[in-house]
Amino acid sequence: MADLLWDDVKCFFDPDLMGSLPDVRVPNASVEDWQAVLDLVEERGWSCRYSEGDRVLPMPRAGAVLSRPADAECPELRVWPTADILAIFRFHSDDEIDFDVDLYELQGQERLDDFCGFLRRIGQQLGKPVLMDSEGGNGHPVLGFDTEADRVVLLETPPVR
Repeated sequence: MADLLWDDVKCFFDPDLMGSLPDVRVPNASVEDWQAVLDLVEERGWSCRYSEGDRVLPMPRAGAVLSRPADAECPELRVWPTADILAIFRFHSDDEIDFDVDLYELQGQERLDDFCGFLRRIGQQLGKPVLMDSEGGNGHPVLGFDTEADRVVLLETPPVR
């Protein structure tokens, strides 16, 4: 059974309304949570690429990445949970895990199901909510993984059209 139905949420996946790169985040995170995400990527066998600037490097430990000098270039981890969906994690801080997805890649029920599965796996691994805001985020998530429901749920009512 699908967490969300495309017809109910497609407005939240409209790049013209939400921006093409919504913000996805896990608030109240820690270095250990970051490491758990890196471990999940490896456990699931998801394709990934870690880079610092133009240099592609082996996947590091979270503690090493998050303890880099403040003036260092922000590393990123590109993760493909499926061949058609890319999530780009940026290591801005240890207290929030954040990543972007491209809404153009998340069109239709099948892609929505894959995306919800990705959020669910992260949320289950961490035991924490995973929230999606519009691009630039206003701090009001529209959907996210709910730990009690153990699935992705709507957090904002879609506008009536």
